[in-house]
Amino acid sequence: MKSWDIFCTAIDNFGDVGVSWRLARQLAHEFALDVRLFVDDPQVLELLCPEVSPSLPIQWVSGVQVIRWGAGLEVAPAAVVIETFGCRLPDTLISAMAARDPASLWINLEYLSAESWVEDCHCLPSPQVTGPQKYFYFPGFTERTGGLLREKDLLLKRQQFTQADKRHFLRKLGVDPSPGSVLVSVFTYENESIASWLEILCRDESRFHLLVPTGRISKNIQRWLGVEVLAHGEIHSCGQLTIQAIPFVRQEDYDLLLWSCDLNLVRGEDSFVRAQWAGKPFLWHIYPQEGNAHLEKLAAFLRYYLDGMGVEAAAATQRFWGDWNRQKALQESWAVWQKHWPDLERNAERWCSQLARQPGLAESLARLAQSWYKRRAEITPPF
Repeated sequence: MKSWDIFCTAIDNFGDVGVSWRLARQLAHEFALDVRLFVDDPQVLELLCPEVSPSLPIQWVSGVQVIRWGAGLEVAPAAVVIETFGCRLPDTLISAMAARDPASLWINLEYLSAESWVEDCHCLPSPQVTGPQKYFYFPGFTERTGGLLREKDLLLKRQQFTQADKRHFLRKLGVDPSPGSVLVSVFTYENESIASWLEILCRDESRFHLLVPTGRISKNIQRWLGVEVLAHGEIHSCGQLTIQAIPFVRQEDYDLLLWSCDLNLVRGEDSFVRAQWAGKPFLWHIYPQEGNAHLEKLAAFLRYYLDGMGVEAAAATQRFWGDWNRQKALQESWAVWQKHWPDLERNAERWCSQLARQPGLAESLARLAQSWYKRRAEITPPF
């Protein structure tokens, strides 16, 4: 069971590829597994890892064999095959997985959710007409789920990240905030609410310095600034507010960015999880869905995240996060949320520590594969 295949389709953001790439690297580095990552759009992966060459159909990067899915390569399936986020595996591969001796362990890695039904569906089998048995695998926030991606030394590295390290990292990005500025990373989906928030920050008692990597929120900020382009390195000021455009950073540096900031605006799944490991106050822009189904998922997460926070701070968080995700004006909810800053900082660290007591996603997957193959060996006749 040392050979693992991970299949990923880049949809419209970086999250699917980002999660798959983190998982592939961790399985290879920490568990000494032979990992192949099949991705249909290596250009997306290149943004997260500049060592990737999108023109190559097959290459080794960071101990992982990266293969351009759809390049016409015929490969034998691995002992463990992970189908990420419902991407469709080719019928020929499924047949080969079934014909393998023993058959491949087929895992459907699902999207992250805090909804209660996830615990009941985690690791359930999915009967197949053809091919080997498939299992649903759900990341999550409780011990009855698959956990969250977390490298074994991640929190130690964060603890060892000093103020000198922070200054050095920010200087590499060309960032030199004024003393006492509240540093904010902004990586979200498009959101009309940001205009009302920027207006408030201009008049705030504190100074705010926003770091904006290239992304989907850039157009909203450009519109508010009245500029056509928000180029890397550009700095715009308005009263107490400074907005600075920074490059899109690789995954490892994104962690450093989150650790360096006082508040992190994140989106989707990958940046959302990394913000939780940063142990800092954050604002999650959940992926919008039809019928506002995403708001139920937001509420489900907040039930976990706010458990243990003071009543008033929890109510302020629910209101501010709700206004942001409903794209409402933020003047009132931001003013109330900001008053509870010490509570927000304590809760972020408490939540991070609570999650760290659970096994990580890569560890849980490795354990599942080991136990699954052990059971297969016990019930297979030795002839």
